[in-house]
Amino acid sequence: MRDQGEDEASRVEPKDPEDPGGGPLHRVVLTERGPFVAPRCVCGWYGPARRSRPLARDEAAAHMAASAAG
Repeated sequence: MRDQGEDEASRVEPKDPEDPGGGPLHRVVLTERGPFVAPRCVCGWYGPARRSRPLARDEAAAHMAASAAG
């Protein structure tokens, strides 16, 4: 069953995509495939397909936080 208001692909983006830090931009898209949601980033990172949308979003946010820190 789908979350209310959930689009086919949800985006998790950095707070300031125009950050002058010079690092690569990370944009994560959550793609639904049947009952599963899989996060993928434009940098090539991808997470495992999950049935839990909140867990997939948390993993995507953790990837972006780690990318911003390092």
